[in-house]
Amino acid sequence: MKIKQPQPFTFEAGPRAVLLLHGFTGHTADVRMLGRFLEKKGYTTHAPIYRGHGAPPEELIKSNPKQWWEDVRKAFKHLRELGYEEIAVAGLSLGGVLGLKLAYSENIKAMIPMCAPMFFDNETQLTQGFKLFSKEYKQLEQKDDDTIQKEIASLLEGSEELFDEMGKTIKDVKNNVDTIYTPVFVIQARKDQMINTESAMYIYENVESDVKDIKWYEESGHVVTVDKEKEQLHEDIFQFLETLDWKI
Repeated sequence: MKIKQPQPFTFEAGPRAVLLLHGFTGHTADVRMLGRFLEKKGYTTHAPIYRGHGAPPEELIKSNPKQWWEDVRKAFKHLRELGYEEIAVAGLSLGGVLGLKLAYSENIKAMIPMCAPMFFDNETQLTQGFKLFSKEYKQLEQKDDDTIQKEIASLLEGSEELFDEMGKTIKDVKNNVDTIYTPVFVIQARKDQMINTESAMYIYENVESDVKDIKWYEESGHVVTVDKEKEQLHEDIFQFLETLDWKI
């Protein structure tokens, strides 16, 4: 069975732009509904797909956080080249980590980290998440259970370096969040079992932004953008964006 590969998207609407960043093992489906919602509200959105993502797990473990960071910078540059001068960023999970890095590396309008990890004390959960993603992908390929188990075991052996690099990336960003001065809206799902939810308070307490807020979504899990409270999440993000001092 041939699996249709997801694609990046750009929904052009108004002069204000929002860069949307997906999570680890995810792709643009993580943030598409949010993108469409903001488009209806007059915001332009763009979402890239990092290298190795939206593809078989074998491709994912060939990629690395350095490449993903390059892909995020390229996506930011893409919006600039389209003529957007003011760009806010909203990132889910790993996308939140990379977005926070963008917040202290570039001049962005605001940062919205959603369920973004700051502590790499959850390698077990990440490994479980990667195993689940790999299993589901191989089931879509209609492989039998024995083949799936063998291929997953091989993937886990080959992914150790990737997880090590991810841990270093998260730690590096954690050590630099106190250099962020742009407005920040921290979003955290209460039922998130993928990351240490204390990450949300760490971000909120350590960014140096004069304008900052935090909100917990009591009924949602890690992929908060597509969970039970997604409509409220979309509205909250829109309302936060509306409070910003846009030039246009």
